[in-house]
Amino acid sequence: MTKLRQAKLIRQAKLVLEDGSEFSGWSFGRARSQAGEVVFTTGMTGYPQSLTDPSFRGQILVSTYPLVGNYGVPVQPKTGEPFFDEQDIPRHFESGRIQAAAFVTAEVCQEPSHFVSGTSLSAWLEKSNVPGLYGIDTRALTGRLREQGVMMGKILVEGSRDVTIDSGLVPHPVADVSPVDLKIFRSRDAVAGAALPRIVLVDCGAKANIYRCLLARNIEIIRVPWNHDLFGIDYDGLFLSNGPGDPKACGRTIATVRGAFSAGKPVFGICLGNQIMGLAAGADTYKLPYGHRGQNQPCVEVATGRCYITSQNHGYAIRAETLPKDWEPWFVNNNDGTIEGIRSRKGPFSAVQFHPEGCPGPRDTEFLIDRFLDQVREVSPTKLAR
Repeated sequence: MTKLRQAKLIRQAKLVLEDGSEFSGWSFGRARSQAGEVVFTTGMTGYPQSLTDPSFRGQILVSTYPLVGNYGVPVQPKTGEPFFDEQDIPRHFESGRIQAAAFVTAEVCQEPSHFVSGTSLSAWLEKSNVPGLYGIDTRALTGRLREQGVMMGKILVEGSRDVTIDSGLVPHPVADVSPVDLKIFRSRDAVAGAALPRIVLVDCGAKANIYRCLLARNIEIIRVPWNHDLFGIDYDGLFLSNGPGDPKACGRTIATVRGAFSAGKPVFGICLGNQIMGLAAGADTYKLPYGHRGQNQPCVEVATGRCYITSQNHGYAIRAETLPKDWEPWFVNNNDGTIEGIRSRKGPFSAVQFHPEGCPGPRDTEFLIDRFLDQVREVSPTKLAR
């Protein structure tokens, strides 16, 4: 029995799925009830990054790894606030707040030990008004989600107000996490006045490490919201970020990508950006039974047969048979054969479903970002800064 239970600081709680199944355990974090889509991640580490990943917006996140919280949370000890760099990008998180609706695990450590830890996972969740549930059989829960598919659910905490399962629905999660204004970022070491490749980053809920990876490569980023019109913006390449939910809800973004195709601008997409590019090209997308979420997904490059271990977080995929003839699968998932990347046979347009910048997680495919920027410099040869 944990010290928390002995001190009677926690309450009984349970997870109820829409099919009626229940998993009973104990509350940690904020002791309140919460509904959301229940999904699981297979990552063995990185819970601070996963919880702050905008692609998990509104979802109840289940960790298949049995223990979380052992290295705490990297926040400022006195205030509990995230650390930010000089460009206001969070240093240790993927966004400035917890995006998941709730967190479920088999066991939670209440006495973390790590040199950058500023607080415990439970205290961080409580400060962020996010409930947690532990002490359940996450293996049985994951097995059920794999067999039945992801479904809506709710965490009910003893003594808190009940909620309905559909109260966890987020009508337009991309609009919920996308920034509302245009902002310019410039690589820190860039020479003042130097002409740099100008990349429009359509932020549909971009992970912070996308910004870090791009800015490490001597460029200028024009960050725009998901539905921003690019008319009048002088840019050299278009970058589409990850994000939550159904890509078909991003009609304005799809139209923007088609415009970039017509202009011949290099385009590169990640995760949701891959699905949006597929839709812009004329393909169809569909919802996966339980999605791909974790740091250990094997993806094979079709042309070479080489397999990469990738970091992923998505619930939708491109329907392979609907790809137009001038597009081709670039990567495929070695577990289930789903498309993990597409590219055009006629122009500098490509995308991947996984995260080349994955942090935490394997970054073996980070070279794909360099490949995109090489295409940008070929189209804009006067901007050769590296």
